[in-house]
Amino acid sequence: MAQSTTQIELGSKAHHFALLDTISDQLVSLNDVASSKATVIMFICNHCPYVRHILPQLVQVAEEYKQKGVSFVAISSNDVQLQPQDGPEEMKMLADELQFPFPYLYDQTQMVARHYMAECTPEFFVYDGNKRLAYHGQFDNSRPNSNTPVTGQDLKQALDLLLNQMPAQEHQQPSVGCGIKWRE
Repeated sequence: MAQSTTQIELGSKAHHFALLDTISDQLVSLNDVASSKATVIMFICNHCPYVRHILPQLVQVAEEYKQKGVSFVAISSNDVQLQPQDGPEEMKMLADELQFPFPYLYDQTQMVARHYMAECTPEFFVYDGNKRLAYHGQFDNSRPNSNTPVTGQDLKQALDLLLNQMPAQEHQQPSVGCGIKWRE
C-alpha cells in the first residue's frame, strides 16, 4: 500500500549517522558524505516498486549532480525479517548491478530513519552546505504504471535552486511509496 510523507520543517539540522556501507563494507558517517554545496539523503530499499521504478533515472541524476558538487547517500532501514530482500548482501548486489555512484547504507537499528522521521521509500531529504534542510519530498510525479516519464524533476529543481543560492520551494510535494517496514 502506498504511503506519503509528512512535511518536516525546512531549516532543520541533519542528524548525525554512522552506518555500514554495503558497497565498501566500511562505516560511513554524515560528515564523510556531506558536501559544502548540497547533500541528498535518500531512504530507499531493494523491494519497493516505487523505488525500482525510479532507480535508473536516480542513478543518472546522481551522476549529473555529483559533477556540480552535490553528494548523495542512500539508506535502507527496512526490517529484514519482514523484507529479506532488503538485507545488506542484496543491497550490495543491487548497487553493483546498477553501479550506484553513492554509498548504500544499512540502518539495521532503524534509528536513523526514526531521527529523520522517514516514512516511506523512496523519500528524499536535501541539505544545504550547513546541513540545514532545504527540500523534503518526491523525486518526481512518476509512479509505477502511471505512464508518466521518470525525470527527477522535483529533486533536480530543489538542487538547482540550492546551487543557485535561491530560496527553497515553498510547496514541496511529499514522497509517495512503500511504508518503511518497522521492527515490532
